[in-house]
Amino acid sequence: MDLQGTSLIAGARGLPGGRRFRAANPATGQMLAPEFHEASDAEVARTMESAAAAFGDLRNRPQEQRAAFLKRIAECIEEVGDALIERAHAETGLPVARLTGERGRTCAQLRLFAQVVHEGSWVDARIDTAMPDRQPLPRPDIRRMLKGIGPVVVFGSSNFPLAFSTAGGDTASAFAAGCPVVVKAHRAHPGTAEMVGEAVVRAVSDCGLPAGVFSLLHGGGATIGMALVRHPATAAVGFTGSRTAGRALFDAAAARDRPIPVFAEMSSLNPTFLLPQALAAGGESIAQALFNSFTLGVGQFCTKPGLIFALRDAATERFAATLAKLVEAAPAGTMLSSDICSAFEGERRHVMSIPGVSSLAQSAAVSAPGSTQTAPSIAMTDARRFLATPALATEAFGPFALLIRCDTMEEMVWCACSLEGQLTATLQATPADLLQATQLLQVAERCAGRVLINGFPTGVEVSPAMNHGGPYPATTDVRYTSVGTAAMLRFARPHCYQGFSDELLPLELRNANSLGIERQVDGRLTREAI
Repeated sequence: MDLQGTSLIAGARGLPGGRRFRAANPATGQMLAPEFHEASDAEVARTMESAAAAFGDLRNRPQEQRAAFLKRIAECIEEVGDALIERAHAETGLPVARLTGERGRTCAQLRLFAQVVHEGSWVDARIDTAMPDRQPLPRPDIRRMLKGIGPVVVFGSSNFPLAFSTAGGDTASAFAAGCPVVVKAHRAHPGTAEMVGEAVVRAVSDCGLPAGVFSLLHGGGATIGMALVRHPATAAVGFTGSRTAGRALFDAAAARDRPIPVFAEMSSLNPTFLLPQALAAGGESIAQALFNSFTLGVGQFCTKPGLIFALRDAATERFAATLAKLVEAAPAGTMLSSDICSAFEGERRHVMSIPGVSSLAQSAAVSAPGSTQTAPSIAMTDARRFLATPALATEAFGPFALLIRCDTMEEMVWCACSLEGQLTATLQATPADLLQATQLLQVAERCAGRVLINGFPTGVEVSPAMNHGGPYPATTDVRYTSVGTAAMLRFARPHCYQGFSDELLPLELRNANSLGIERQVDGRLTREAI
């Protein structure tokens, strides 16, 4: 595919002009062709107007047509072939095997959402039939279901150029809910975004949908991104990235004359609590698995375990010694971009400069000149210092973790209570440990969206039961997930119909239930007709 470097606006190419930029290969520093052109204000307006015009058509399409559209996107992405993987590798430095797996995940989740849409029960249909003879007042016929909220703006993420970007989970879940999508391509991998965007455009055309169902714009978050969030036609926003950028989008959306929801996944340290009997019985294996988890993808996962809590005892010392040896022998890895690398190194230096923090281990690897490589390290402190220094609970997005030694279980619970909202919290524990950790479990449940026992948070299953969200600042809305089939609920809103004749109702709410979906009728779940 020949990259053109211009936006994709309702099936047509944007015009060259405006600010220009290039992607860079983070492994070599080489600037990549072609130049990309930032969209103009007029193109932003045209894009959102096209999305608004397409909304009614997409939302009211039969479920089998929306499901076929999602499946066709997956097919079109696969048809791009290895050229997509090669470009993503050049723009991100991520290994080919990792990107191949990520493409598979992207297509699998599109097909999973297609299954949910085709089955149809996701609309949560609720029907309270009329009770004209009820005393003291009759009850009218009331019916309710979920339908798409409107055009959704999706921001591509830096660390998942396929699975959380142009046709990733936010886009798939918005399409599944019946919403047009406008993607603001990430500036670090614009060529990858354009290639996937072309595949989505092809699927839109193949399925006979209005061209405004999908657009992709190039440009900066502070310019194009803000313009998209502030446009009156935008109904919701999906974002994965830093707390600073996510909060700026959230504040801009709240300041609109008509505020809109922003579903931003932002910042998480994913604390891991190592309980004493588990550490005494398997400290070496826990150290190896924890090392693998916090260095996976050069530490650039939102679920990276960044805080490790353990009691001050002999088992912890053995664990720390094992972990230190693994870190010291670890190779350097290429980070996603120079900006991300620079921000990580700055945050790591800041943590290490805090009094009471010392180095446990630093990799001996040397970064290649001109690259964005960095090497893993792990620091240590004690619980009292951690509790007295809020800055120690700041995310460093890269291969770095902080070990906090606690004198008692009570002190560990205090540390857990001090934490902000998290995506995950993990306990390494035996059954006997868990009997002594009831309060710690309760605190973990309050501060995190997903609690793990004897696992590691990196690796997020795309499934109906998965929750990838948490209290602020992990996300801006703790009620929702950005991974799994429940993610589509972010981009739907309830519609209630009172006193409608049967023929005026959506198919999902009509008496015959021709779609065969599960509905709540007079308080009872059923697939039967009324």
